[in-house]
Amino acid sequence: MKNLKVLWTTMTLQMKNSFVRPMFRFCLLANPLVNTILLYEMFINSGQINFINYVILGAGLMGIWSCICFSSAGDINRERWYGTLSIIYTAPADFRLVIIGKILGNTILSLITFAVSFAAARLFFKGNFYAPQAYQFLISFISMILSFAVIAIFLAYLLTLSRKTTLYMNLIEYPVILVCGFVFPVDILPNWVQKISFSLPPTWAVKLLRMSVAGEVEASIFLDTFYKLVFITGIYVIIVILLYKIINKQVRKLGTLEMQ
Repeated sequence: MKNLKVLWTTMTLQMKNSFVRPMFRFCLLANPLVNTILLYEMFINSGQINFINYVILGAGLMGIWSCICFSSAGDINRERWYGTLSIIYTAPADFRLVIIGKILGNTILSLITFAVSFAAARLFFKGNFYAPQAYQFLISFISMILSFAVIAIFLAYLLTLSRKTTLYMNLIEYPVILVCGFVFPVDILPNWVQKISFSLPPTWAVKLLRMSVAGEVEASIFLDTFYKLVFITGIYVIIVILLYKIINKQVRKLGTLEMQ
C-alpha cells in the first residue's frame, strides 16, 4: 500500500510539474501539430488509401518520444541541477519507485500527442483515423506504452551515472525516431541498422501498431510480432534490474549525483 502511494503521488506530482514547463508543452502540443502537417505533405503522394493513419501514428509517436527524451530522461539532470537528486536517492521511499512514478506520469501525459495529431489531421485535412482490428490496436497501443516506459526507465538509470545528461538526451531523440521506424518501415534501412532496430522494444511496438491499422495482417503474424515484443521488453526489464544494482554501487563509490 505504501509503495502504491509513492507511485501515485510521484506520478500526479510529475504530471503537474511537467505540464508547467514550456519545453514539455511544446513537445506535447506544438510538436505533434507541426509533425502532422509535415508528415501529411510527405505521405500525400504515397498512393496509399489509408495513409492518414500513418501520419497520425507517426506524429503521435514522435511526440511521445520527444516528451520522454526531454522529461523522463531530463528529470535526472533537472533533479541534479536542483540539488535534490541525492536527496531523492537516499530518501526512505525507494528510488526505483520514484523513477517509475515520474516516467509513468510523463508517459500517460504524453499520450495527448495522439489526440493533438488526430485533431490536426481532422481539422486541416479532413482526415479520419480508422483501425480495422480494434482489439489488435488496443493491444498494440498498451504494448507501446509499456515498451516506451521500459526504455525510459533504462535511460533514466543510465543517465544517473553521468553529468552529461543534456548532451545525451539531445543526441538520442532523432536517431531513435529513425531507427525504430516511427515514420517509415525499418525494412528500408540498411541491414546493419536493422539489427540495432530489432534490439529495441519500440521497433516491435511500432510494427504492431502498423499491423493493427493495416487491416490485412493474419492473426498468427500479429501474435508472432507481439511475442517478440514481450521477449525483447522482458530482456530490458532484466537489464534494468541488474543495472540498478550496478548503479547503486557506482553512485556510492563515485558520488555522481551532484553537479560537481
